[in-house]
Amino acid sequence: MLEASYRYVLAHGLGELSLRPLAKKIGSSPRVLLYLFGSKDGLVRALLARARARELELLADLRAGSPDSGGDRLAQLAGRLWEWLSAPEHRSLLELWLEGYGRSLVEPDGAWAGFARATVVDWLDVLAEAQPVEVRDTDEGRAQRTQVLALLRGALIDLLATGELDRTGAAMRRHLEATF
Repeated sequence: MLEASYRYVLAHGLGELSLRPLAKKIGSSPRVLLYLFGSKDGLVRALLARARARELELLADLRAGSPDSGGDRLAQLAGRLWEWLSAPEHRSLLELWLEGYGRSLVEPDGAWAGFARATVVDWLDVLAEAQPVEVRDTDEGRAQRTQVLALLRGALIDLLATGELDRTGAAMRRHLEATF
């Protein structure tokens, strides 16, 4: 049921999620969904956890594929992250991520609680691994990866809002080349 519900919210979003249309679309009933997830908030929490699991899979794949040496690993990783984030086939996941991120900021005590903070921490951890050990735990290292995360997040939000991949991609490349 979780996977079917997850596919549904990728297509329709979480903001106006209603159990009846969801249940009908996935061949279940609202009662079964409530039994399985305890409440609508429980279902939302499970769906956000599923989306975050997909995000963590991405980050694990990027960690595994990171070059061990040569060049600036942080810039290389940021470029690979942008390639993945900007790929059209990931739009629905990223729209869901943005929805969860925004809602967790305005509804910090509800089903969305902690989602934005957890994703920031996850991404900063991955970016830290791409930095040289001697820089990683310094103020400069923390500022550098925060800057990269802010750039990625801002360009992603812009891309999702406008669909202008050429412009947002050029801005990403320009910034990474100038910074690193």
